[in-house]
Amino acid sequence: MTQTDKQENSAFLEKSIDHLEATGFENIKADLEGYDSPKSYLRKGDDLKITPDIVAIKNGRKYFFDISLKSAKPKLLKTKWLFLDTISRMNSNRFRIITTKGHYKFTDTMLEDINLSNKTPIKI
Repeated sequence: MTQTDKQENSAFLEKSIDHLEATGFENIKADLEGYDSPKSYLRKGDDLKITPDIVAIKNGRKYFFDISLKSAKPKLLKTKWLFLDTISRMNSNRFRIITTKGHYKFTDTMLEDINLSNKTPIKI
């Protein structure tokens, strides 16, 4: 989710965190009030800050989660997903995408565009 989308969809972000807690994730960090903020990465060249929506730990392994909702800036979202996927693979972590009803087609199209079609989104 881009920064402007986070402000509009904080309720879905909260619902996603509740789902992750129910499935056994611990030490959850989210870019939301009441939670620790996850680490941000700075992109060289244009000073773009990339922050995963949710970072959590399960069974000793770190997971990065990003919320997939229809966005006015799909190119920025694709860049963020590719970066988070690369970072997670470098450190033997996991990257997952969370989506909801009405956004499945958008998410699948975006994943195909950036050759991450092997990722299966978590549907809430």
